[in-house]
Amino acid sequence: MKSLTDIVKRAISETGDGSVSVDELMRSFGQTSFVPLLLLPALVLITPLSGIPGLSTFCGIIILLIAGQRLVGHEQIWLPGWIRKRSVKSAKLHDGLERLLPLTRFIDKLSRRRLTFLFHRPFHVILPLACVIFGVVMPMLEFVPFSSSLVGVAVTLIAFAMLTRDGLFALIALIPVGVVTWGIYAVLSSL
Repeated sequence: MKSLTDIVKRAISETGDGSVSVDELMRSFGQTSFVPLLLLPALVLITPLSGIPGLSTFCGIIILLIAGQRLVGHEQIWLPGWIRKRSVKSAKLHDGLERLLPLTRFIDKLSRRRLTFLFHRPFHVILPLACVIFGVVMPMLEFVPFSSSLVGVAVTLIAFAMLTRDGLFALIALIPVGVVTWGIYAVLSSL
């Protein structure tokens, strides 16, 4: 799978009827598919589902755990049972992901291998580390409705950059990183 659209379409096809669990999506993509499994919670954050109380924190924890394991070099993804058992209504997830397809097709058309030095030592740890940091700050963003969508965009761009080896998307991800950093600084300095 080398396109964002392919990942979204596969996630849509896995939603079925009723509800879909994190465990079902993990089985579908495979325990070693770090990037697609990192993309899924980030994509959920971009949809209107991010307005559901607690969902941003939940997705942040998943991003933190997956990116953290990538950072330390694990071969397979491990998530605790309570996360794997969580599910979301298939119709909501399906609708949210369907809305993203025009954007994913656009992004796929723009991507190609660029600035590949960002994926080699010593830079290769920067992208997963940024995702770990986003996962840590996600609970703080819970208080500002839909602010987690910016983090979702950043993690999506980072994961897509890792998937396609397109360093330009990694650099573009710095824009939402800067906005989120400034927002957290502004909130903390006003306390």
